Formats: sequence, structure tokens, C-alpha cells
Amino acid sequence: MKVPSVKDLKTISGKGVKSAAEDAVGATGGVLRLAPNWVPRSFMQPGKRLKLAQEDLYAYGLDRGGIDERWFASTTEADNFGRLPDEGLSYVVFDGRRFLLRDAVAQLGAGIVGKRIWAKYHRWPVFSKFFDNMGPICHHIHQTNKFAKLVGCEGKPETYYFPTQQNFVGDNFPYTFFGLNPDVTRKQVKECMANWNKGDNGILDLSRAYRLQPGTGWYVQPGILHAPGSLCTYEPQWGSDVFGMYQSLVEGRAVDRALLVKDMPKSKWNDIDFIVDTIDWKANVDPDFHKHHFLMPKLCSGSEKKGYFDYWTNYGRTDGFQAVTAKRLTVLPGEKVTIADNGAYGLICVQGIGKIGGQLMYSPSLIHFTDLTCDEFFVTEDAAKKGVVFENDSPTEVLEVLRYFGPEVNPDAPEIG
Repeated sequence: MKVPSVKDLKTISGKGVKSAAEDAVGATGGVLRLAPNWVPRSFMQPGKRLKLAQEDLYAYGLDRGGIDERWFASTTEADNFGRLPDEGLSYVVFDGRRFLLRDAVAQLGAGIVGKRIWAKYHRWPVFSKFFDNMGPICHHIHQTNKFAKLVGCEGKPETYYFPTQQNFVGDNFPYTFFGLNPDVTRKQVKECMANWNKGDNGILDLSRAYRLQPGTGWYVQPGILHAPGSLCTYEPQWGSDVFGMYQSLVEGRAVDRALLVKDMPKSKWNDIDFIVDTIDWKANVDPDFHKHHFLMPKLCSGSEKKGYFDYWTNYGRTDGFQAVTAKRLTVLPGEKVTIADNGAYGLICVQGIGKIGGQLMYSPSLIHFTDLTCDEFFVTEDAAKKGVVFENDSPTEVLEVLRYFGPEVNPDAPEIG
């Protein structure tokens, strides 16, 4: 028997998606299995902790860059130069067929994401990913709604969590620069932008680095400069891929200035005042940045007696708006528990073997580029509210999953600090 592959699946699109999606939801009780969704980045070096086979790291071609990201339950296209039509989009796998989760949401609407999210957004407006780099990413921002709208996009709040299972090694630079020093002036940042083609523009000299700790995280609202370090990161975020790179040289590698201005109006590409104005100044120079952005897991429910622990890992708000939240569920060996949630969620299994809603679920040791897995699922709102049964089939090892939720789903989530 050969290893199951996405190549063996029949791709359903157009009018056929509705009936296929209805079949899948009906047969699984709303627990939809997803295929791995790999995304390359031309400006980064893979960190080799996604469990993707080494020979497949450049499966898209050397010119596209290495695969350093895996996107979860995504209906958002990756904004890459030379991208494939479905790059960044997750596929549902059912009965020898596959179809885009985005198409299923478009066809079944509230039957997938819930009435409130469907009525307001008419889509699944968030996604999560692992990003896994050998070294740091350059200092960059994700534009606020105010500036993203100028190019027909949305701003992107995002949150980080560093899973212990993905971080046995920290790779080259497990530290992240956040924001700017409290005494930095706009004039200094403008000088960095003006010095782009002179080598290192010195933007990191104006910032602060924090040591990254596996099992913790950070909240990053739009407009905040950040240069993520080299821990493999679980990153629930808004469904937008806008960014602007503000650092000209990273580990000796030049950063194309086009990546600074790609999500700015063309008329502003050489307007240094505008480029600096896109930075949320107050948030960046906050002297209590750590207090306002660092995330420690907080117990939501469960105990050893109940057979599980459910922790908040990702939480926080931007201007009072809860864009996304996430939890880490740990089911103890041999236990079977039912977990009810407020809304739909995307899920990735990071450790162990067991079942979710009666379906096999386990964290694989190695994945080839076209392999199918049993580690990723999307749970519809109806299924989540009824409660999903998680079974740990191991007598010795925990079963651990990460799951992320849509906007304003969890009013009981903790505040930062």
C-alpha cells in the first residue's frame, strides 16, 4: 500500500463544492480534516522544524525560496511574488476528494463559521500558521486598517506562541526585536529609511530585543515594528498578508526595498514622511512594552482529575477589538474528554496519537510535500458548541492540540498583563 498523497485526490470546484461540503460535514459531524498547506518565502532560510522532509524544502523551486511556513485552516491567499493560484489556501479532504475550505465557507456560510461571523464577514476572516526560520526576520510592520485600506487591504493584528514540541533547538537567533526605544525620534527613523541603499540602515539600533521562551508568546497589533527571532512560532492572525519591511540588511542578506513599499500607494513609495507615519508611534515607544504585549499561558479549564488541561495561549485586543484567540488542549494518557467551545476553530495536533470526533488524529514524525496527514482539522461552530470528543490512545504520552478561533468569539479570554 502506497503512502496517501494529495495527487490521489479528485479536486472539486465550482458547483460541486456545496454537495461535497455537505457530505463532509454530515459524515464527520462538522470535524473537517485538512491537508497540509505549505508556503515558501523567497527572503528567508527554512528552520527545518516543520517536519517537512529535507528534500522537499524547495519543492516550489529554488527561485521561489524555501518552505518555512505551514498555514492552518486558511482561506487567505499568500501574497508572494510568482505565487500559485491556490498558494496559502487550505483544502478539506474527504472520501477521496478535496476542495478549498474557502469554497466550502462560501457555499455553506453560517453552517461552517457560524451565524455571527458569516453575517459580518461572509468568510473565515482569520488564519494561523507555523513560521519556522533559521534566523531572524527583518524589522517590519503590518499596516493598520487606516493604511491598508489605501491599497484595498485590511490591517493585520497577530499573536505568537512558541510550542515546546517545535522548539527543541532555537536555531540561530532566538530573540525578537520589538518596537523602538522610548527616546527614539521620527527624525532618526527617517534617516534609516533614507540610508536604505548604503548597507545596514541601522533600524535595529533604535529597537530592543527580547529573549524568546518556548511555551510563552506575544501580542503584536498592526503598526508595531518587530523582527521575529528564530523560534518556530504558532501565529494566529487576521486574514491579511500585508507588510512593510523596514530593515535593509539581515544577517548579511540585502532586503529588496520593494518589500518596504509593496503595500503602500505607488505615489508614496519615495515619501519618507508617509513611510514613517505608517508606524504606530505611541505603541512602538511604549516604555512598558513587555507588560502590554507578553503572553503567559493561563488556565481556562481542566485538571488532572478531569483528565485534561486547556490553556489560553493567544489573547489580546487592538483598540478593544478581539481579532483572534487560541488555546492549547492537553489530554492526559488514556483519557477521553468532551470539549465545548464558543465558535468554530482551526486545529493542529502537535503531540501524541488519538481521535477527534471519532477520527484518527496524530502528530506525524515526517511529512513529504504531497503527503496527507491526520494532524489538522477545522471544526464548525455547531460542532464546537455541541462539544468535540478528544481521545488519547496512548498509555504514556499526552495528546496536545492547538486551536484558534475567529473574532470576538471568546469574551471570557484573559486580558494581557
